[in-house]
Amino acid sequence: MSCFFFRLFLVLFLTLSALSGQNNPPPQVQPRPTPPSPTPGTDRQITLDVQVTDKSGAPVRGLQKKDFSVLDDKQSKAIQSFVAADNATSDAPVETVLVIDAVNASFDAVTYERTELKKFLLQNGGKLAQPISLVVFSDNGTKMQEGSSRDGNALASLYDQYETGLRYLNRSQGVYGAAERFDMSIKTLMSLVSYEEKRPGRKLMIWFSPGWPMLSGPNVQLSSKDEREIFNSIVAASTGLRQARITLYSVDPHGPEEAGGIRVSYYEEFLKGITTASRALPGDLGLQVLAVQSGGRVFNSTNDLTGAIANSVSDANAFYTLSFASAKPDRADEYHELQVKVDKAGTTARTRTGYYAEP
Repeated sequence: MSCFFFRLFLVLFLTLSALSGQNNPPPQVQPRPTPPSPTPGTDRQITLDVQVTDKSGAPVRGLQKKDFSVLDDKQSKAIQSFVAADNATSDAPVETVLVIDAVNASFDAVTYERTELKKFLLQNGGKLAQPISLVVFSDNGTKMQEGSSRDGNALASLYDQYETGLRYLNRSQGVYGAAERFDMSIKTLMSLVSYEEKRPGRKLMIWFSPGWPMLSGPNVQLSSKDEREIFNSIVAASTGLRQARITLYSVDPHGPEEAGGIRVSYYEEFLKGITTASRALPGDLGLQVLAVQSGGRVFNSTNDLTGAIANSVSDANAFYTLSFASAKPDRADEYHELQVKVDKAGTTARTRTGYYAEP
């Protein structure tokens, strides 16, 4: 385990007397990935996928470039390109990636996930509206389907072949189990981002999980080096998701059993973009936090996973893609708050909440 993780978990969970009584060494955790190098020629051009819905939540079609305005740090930006994507009239590539998390969810929840996911894949005779690929994330490694398919029957059969097995990393294993789950989850997310960045089009990544440990609390005391390490990971995740055009969705398979608990809403404390390393905390890398910041959605306290999947996938039916040129930043990793407005009464625009600009 890195010195950073050791110090953090020592502050959060352990006392010196408890530490001295440990007989087993903590599991070793590999360092998190460093921020990816910016793609040449694309640093200044920011591309956004925007969902526009009416008061009932239905997608709004037929909007034009003149209906949109983009605010970058509250400054209006000229829209350079604009595309209206509609699955009825457009061939814009959109892929849905279903990530089954068998590391952070309980065994019963994973079993329930399997039932609900197969129900979704097999509806309409297995004929899927959008291409879908499967990823199974377990303590034995990550199994990823190569390519995608509209054949729900074939995907359901493939899912049956994936063995998630019993996990040794679960909630009952305390601090070191939480440390390893956090590290494995972030590394898996970044590896998927790296893979998807090479593929064209937009991706909707639906992650079935209660989320990995937030590892944050009121008594956390971090060194400047610790804060910088977390901040670098925040920038890497935000930039990677944006450049890969991934919109992330968090679907909690534990459902109503944890409704009203502090865990399901704790992520809301970390939604604001992090501008400096001195403000960075591990909770800023939470699954639900990254989902909202990517323009996606969080489904907590629901027992209708099939409905949550359908609601997430429906974002591929109609959306808008626009781009603008960002201003030259004054420093590296300069955070910019984003807002997209639509000049139509009763509509709501959902997209990324911010980005990090590089000189």
